[in-house]
Amino acid sequence: MAQNNYLPNSIKKVCSPALAVIREVLSDPANLPNLLTCSRIFAVPLIIILLYFDNRWLNLLTALLVVVAAITDGLDGYVARKYDLESTLGKLLDPLADKLLLLTTMVMLVHLQRAPAWMVCLILCRETAVTGLRAIAAEKGKIIAASAMAKYKTIFQIVAVVALVIHYPFLGADAHTVGTFFLWVAFIYTLWSGYVYFKETFSLLMSE
Repeated sequence: MAQNNYLPNSIKKVCSPALAVIREVLSDPANLPNLLTCSRIFAVPLIIILLYFDNRWLNLLTALLVVVAAITDGLDGYVARKYDLESTLGKLLDPLADKLLLLTTMVMLVHLQRAPAWMVCLILCRETAVTGLRAIAAEKGKIIAASAMAKYKTIFQIVAVVALVIHYPFLGADAHTVGTFFLWVAFIYTLWSGYVYFKETFSLLMSE
């Protein structure tokens, strides 16, 4: 009996600091947008681990995880704007979390031979280049907002990634074929929106 009592007490001692931190974060509404953003970053290692196992049901679980993480992308921005909780840290973490989530999953899809390596490499190059351009523009006091085309690009990337993660036929549809189609659409939007970013950035910098 003493051992049975000791085990819950040990668990409480280990968990209480973590629970205290969670309570502190949740008690301050200002932390909520950043907490949602960080949840996408924390989901990345779990997605990597799950994708190592080629299992129909684990694929569905992983796809669901990607969908939930993608939903937090819109949710954290909505909460930050509605309650005036925008912060410098949030502006830094939000695009970083998006890229980590999508690009890491795409790299794993290459590993699983579900996506062409050359296509994912070009997408990685575009995302890295645009991030660098936006940083240069911000240093010059210029803000380059995300274009409508870039937002469509992100949506198509999410749809492609989710379908390719599922991979197996699901609800009468060939998930892999659907994912490949949307990956091509996302690829075209990715390169075209990248060209627009380069054009706008150079125009802004040359106008000084």
